[in-house]
Amino acid sequence: MIRMTDKHTPKDFTNSDQHWMRVALSLAAKAAALGEVPVGAVVVRDGKSVGEGWNRPISGCDPTAHAEIIALRAAAARLQNYRLPNCTLYVTIEPCTMCAGAIVHSRIERVVFGAREPKAGAVVSNARVFDSDYINHGVAYETGVCERECSELISEFFLRRRQEKSLKKNALKMIDHKKDGEGLGV
Repeated sequence: MIRMTDKHTPKDFTNSDQHWMRVALSLAAKAAALGEVPVGAVVVRDGKSVGEGWNRPISGCDPTAHAEIIALRAAAARLQNYRLPNCTLYVTIEPCTMCAGAIVHSRIERVVFGAREPKAGAVVSNARVFDSDYINHGVAYETGVCERECSELISEFFLRRRQEKSLKKNALKMIDHKKDGEGLGV
């Protein structure tokens, strides 16, 4: 079984890996447009997309609507099989524990993700689910394809979110001050 190594550099990844990660990035942009955390995923088999997804837990009122889960569901429906052998999942950010479990159960052969997720990532950052002895299906994985683009997309999203939150907080403070008579010449 192939495991990820930290020795990869961007030039080591195939043009195909870069192509599919760019597809995942375009899907992540759809999530961002909905106000969702910008994560995109695509399941590829025999050089063709068989399932795509982007984060939709907020807009779909579904805590399981992560990009990976949506892409796995779409691929399973298209292939008419709950198992997805000989498939590669490309995802912009390191999968969480829930998604890593679904990947194992779906029998995805390989996962390629762009950027690590130090807080919730469960492949290399924290739980290392795919390396666990108790897992009954080995999943090969690699990281770093289009890493800069994937990292920037999510970093910019959270920067904007913090700025919007700060602006809202400041606006509410101004309203409270006016209610208290400040700035009204009282």
